Amino acid sequence: MALSPRLDLRQSQQLVMTPQLQQAIKLLQLSNLELTDYVAQEVEKNPILEVGEPDGTNGIAEDGGERGGTATDDNLRDTSGADNMPDELIASDKSLESAMDTSSSTESALDADFDTNIYNNDAVSDRVETSDNGASGLSYDGMGAIKGSGGGIPDDRGLDQTLESEENLHDFLTRQMTVLFENPSQKLIAAHLIDLVDEAGYIHPETLPEVGPQLGATYEEVESVLLALQTLEPTGVFARSLSECLAIQLRELDRYDPAMQALVENLDMLARRDMAGIKRLCGVDNEDIADMVREIRALNPKPGLMYGMEDVQPVIPDIFIRKNLAGSWIVELNSETLPKVLVNSQYVTELKDSGGNKEAKAFISDCVSNANWLVKALDQRARTILKVATAIVKTQSAFFDHGVRFLKPLTLKDIADEIDMHESTVSRVTNNKFMSCSRGMFELKYFFTSSISAADGGDAHSAESVKFRLKELIDAENPKKILSDDKLVVMMNAEGIDIARRTVAKYREALRIPSSVQRRRLKNMSS
Repeated sequence: MALSPRLDLRQSQQLVMTPQLQQAIKLLQLSNLELTDYVAQEVEKNPILEVGEPDGTNGIAEDGGERGGTATDDNLRDTSGADNMPDELIASDKSLESAMDTSSSTESALDADFDTNIYNNDAVSDRVETSDNGASGLSYDGMGAIKGSGGGIPDDRGLDQTLESEENLHDFLTRQMTVLFENPSQKLIAAHLIDLVDEAGYIHPETLPEVGPQLGATYEEVESVLLALQTLEPTGVFARSLSECLAIQLRELDRYDPAMQALVENLDMLARRDMAGIKRLCGVDNEDIADMVREIRALNPKPGLMYGMEDVQPVIPDIFIRKNLAGSWIVELNSETLPKVLVNSQYVTELKDSGGNKEAKAFISDCVSNANWLVKALDQRARTILKVATAIVKTQSAFFDHGVRFLKPLTLKDIADEIDMHESTVSRVTNNKFMSCSRGMFELKYFFTSSISAADGGDAHSAESVKFRLKELIDAENPKKILSDDKLVVMMNAEGIDIARRTVAKYREALRIPSSVQRRRLKNMSS
């Protein structure tokens, strides 16, 4: 067969992820803080985008309706009418900032507000609010403060107040060190050791041999300065181990006798609840051991955290769940977590009317296109989160009514099939998203649990509800009759939960519950 070149015509299909699709997928999995940072970066790059002022609402309407706006859609269904539908699940979407139409004329507005979605089972009604978004842009005052078109909260603090900050551990130790030492060489070594202290107040022992060669001092000089630094406040700093930290605090309290020293130097035995071994090692009776353990528990294992601790940022919920008067669950988005992005249509019109070269026109067109996709992606993200949350609440309604014991087994595929989306989309939506209800704050992924078969052939139990029941049984056990894993299996099988002993042990370890032998020792010691 001769080889010769030839031309063939073939047809094929290929799925290509456009940059806009990649952006929409990326926005789905971002948390509210990450989304705010992302929007801020986009606003910085796109001159026609602006961040709108918050509307001051929390995403929950007391009467089930929408705050601060007027409905203009004749097909609008107010959630306050849900009182006549006790068996239906209602969801309302607040303040969904929406998109613009780039195909319209240059004089037309390029931004509009999609304010509310109301999900009533499978029926969807859209609430559209008209607004005049003639954004005037951001301005700066003489002090460098940013002023939006909607105004802002004035900052009446003086310059000295803005410079105030809490004293951290490093500064607190340095201030004490300058009084403790007079020798310049000792001050140099002490300053270097202070820099090596971690936030908990510990100094790693492997770094000490390197201090002497770096500063031209002997190891004995470094050790002498370290021992002096261990007398500083807070008591227990500059310790090289947990045992040394506790020993420093016990010396301060004048409680570091030989028996306590033996206990502190063998903390691993205390962790294993080996009370018989501790009793032999310390040469004391059970009452003395109980007193010694109580004293150790009263100490601070991380003294450095008393200074310079960063404020813990509370989790801001993305979704609110509440009941109306008819007993139906209402699912609402938290409008404060939704960035309000506006397009300065006046600025776009002025740029287009001013003419310019082809490059300028191409840049303006690109900015308008990117802004359009960003606003639509934010709108779609909010709608998708609301759909997923509504489906979760509908499936897990017994949990919201009665508690963890009624949590049902649920998979991503179950929700994906119900809302007609892919599992990967549901997975991205539930990542780092939190729901607030009367029972507390829960991550959306909390509601997805594996199933445990029922012993009587009935409905399966969720793994989370089984863990909760296991903890209830152990908390209620008699200190004189500690429940073994085998006994727990028998008790849970009697309640209709088909569970194996190894599963009980795995769940018990996940809940950080000691074994029956350790619990017996612990309860006997505390009794």
